[in-house]
Amino acid sequence: MSSGNGRAANRAPRFSALFAGGKPLIAMVHVPPLPGTPLYDRAGGMEFLLSSVSRDLEILAGAPFSAFLFCNEGDRPYSFNVGYEAVAAMTRVVTELAPRDRLFGVDLLWDPRAALAVGVASGAGFIREVVTGTYESDMGLWNPDAGALLRERARLGADDVAVLMNITPEFASRLGTREVAQVARSVVVSSLPDAILVSGPMAGAEPDLDTVKRVKDAVAGDVPVLVNTGAKAGNIRQFLEVADGAIVGSDLKRDGYTWNPVDADRVNRFVAAARG
Repeated sequence: MSSGNGRAANRAPRFSALFAGGKPLIAMVHVPPLPGTPLYDRAGGMEFLLSSVSRDLEILAGAPFSAFLFCNEGDRPYSFNVGYEAVAAMTRVVTELAPRDRLFGVDLLWDPRAALAVGVASGAGFIREVVTGTYESDMGLWNPDAGALLRERARLGADDVAVLMNITPEFASRLGTREVAQVARSVVVSSLPDAILVSGPMAGAEPDLDTVKRVKDAVAGDVPVLVNTGAKAGNIRQFLEVADGAIVGSDLKRDGYTWNPVDADRVNRFVAAARG
């Protein structure tokens, strides 16, 4: 609902209820390729998948991250409609391995309703997805539906599951002529996000700092704005001067490569830079 001056109803309370105090740092938990995808390790099976995630989580849990975000990052090439096997496998991974001493979320590339289903079944506090706009992308024409997702959340009685909306998705370009700050303002008014995410052009690539500033100014405090990709030990303090938090994945991996295992030294370096 919007007021007469175009300002949106404040959605920050849901986010604040999850992340009380400070600017959250959310660590990615990248799940190896799931069953049915081209890179799935058939020899290792689900046990290999679970052991890989468990190893990464053991390192990440030793650092003071605010939350963890489970994502099927290994499921290249990505799909807009994941299969039943992906939903089942992700639900098992998250349910069995998610630490219960901290908040966690789910991201299922690139199927928001599937992510919501896993989140509800596993007890996640939030999901991260692209749910607004139309894009040309590496996966083809992309046309998500925020209305369908939020109606599904209402149908499932999952109003406490926050939706973090990525308005500059990786591997894609928005169709249309509106500048990103205009898009952010419009999304806040029309699509009811619990937070706005700003990404770089692909996984591990940082967004332009000025873009983050413009988005932050455009939403005028109605919802938090987080950096979604490209947060690194070398830039996190600059981003946190502007953004309300950050999601980090690739910089925590061996050699900074998205699909490598988590590296304890890189985790410590990032946290020291962010909190120092």
